[in-house]
Amino acid sequence: MTPIKLNKDQIQKIVLSVIGFIGLIYCYFNFFLGPLNRSRESMNKTIAELQAKTASSKNEIKKTDNLETEAKQATGRYEAFKRTTAEGAPIAWFPPKMRTFFSNQGIDKGNVRLESSADFSQPELSNWLKDSWVIDLPQSDYGVLGRAIAELENTQALTSVQKVSIRAIPDVPQYQQVALAVQTVLVKK
Repeated sequence: MTPIKLNKDQIQKIVLSVIGFIGLIYCYFNFFLGPLNRSRESMNKTIAELQAKTASSKNEIKKTDNLETEAKQATGRYEAFKRTTAEGAPIAWFPPKMRTFFSNQGIDKGNVRLESSADFSQPELSNWLKDSWVIDLPQSDYGVLGRAIAELENTQALTSVQKVSIRAIPDVPQYQQVALAVQTVLVKK
């Protein structure tokens, strides 16, 4: 094959075309593709930040839902606790309630007396009253007593047995004298 002879004008056109092509490639990468890449990187960072914010917002929504559920449960428990306090002074209704409770458990002749009454020092509990009671059971069986105390603790909300004193009865060895120190938390009415 014979080499093609190019004149000066053709060489200039080819050189100018190559320079123009190189300039076109340079302009494409620097002025079109470069800003697009920077914009894509910026958008990827923005998307990642927004996804992190969305994830934390979802966690906050879950926490809020849990807190709302807990608040409803706490409000329900609070209302239930308030309903456990009967109308009138506790000295009027608590002793008969305990005598009935223990007689239903098979322990008769219970005597209930108020030992002390006090307010709570916490301001959020200013509507509540802490009463200490002594329940004397002159004749009780160990097994019946144990079941009765367990039933008392499990069924009477805001009532707790603080102390149990048991003494043997010399004349009747199968029975014991029992004194229970019971604390109640009641709504002031």
